[in-house]
Amino acid sequence: MPRITAPTVPEHRAAQRRAVLEAARALLVDDPGTEPTFGAIAERAGLARSSVYHYFGSRDELFLAVALDELPRWQRAVGDAMAAAPDAPARVLAYAAANIDLVASGDHAVVDALAAFSPRAFTDPQVAAMHRALAEPLVEALGECGLDDAPLLAELVDAVVHRASRAVTRGHDVDHVQERVRALLGPALRG
Repeated sequence: MPRITAPTVPEHRAAQRRAVLEAARALLVDDPGTEPTFGAIAERAGLARSSVYHYFGSRDELFLAVALDELPRWQRAVGDAMAAAPDAPARVLAYAAANIDLVASGDHAVVDALAAFSPRAFTDPQVAAMHRALAEPLVEALGECGLDDAPLLAELVDAVVHRASRAVTRGHDVDHVQERVRALLGPALRG
């Protein structure tokens, strides 16, 4: 019988599940081009391979859980950056900068790897709703800038952020990329 390492069985199960999620995330960050196996995840979490199946019945189920765990972190980081900005144009720039910084820090490697290894995870309604929620403050800030068609503009800002993020992952200096994004978006936001 396995040793319970928490005061209660439910707390133990929650801790073990968390350990599996963190192990999967760490492996995705450490080697984003390699799909982690349940064996590698179990080893990283300090569990037997068969134990992973107690918490996740399939790799798609596990990868969906990692995505659902990762997206709120991303939302908090972007939301905090936007909340610290003094006005609507600065909030749009903070949105772009925070997303690019997350990519530069390696956090986006998790999302990229999940999209490659389990594309169905990103069609899940919960993931889609979280992704839409990430864009809502951007749409709001663009509207406050007095710009028409804020939802379309948000998609265009995201396209700039996406391409800037790709430049960073290809080795461009993040500070230079950030400066170019500000130079591109700033004048349009201030009218």
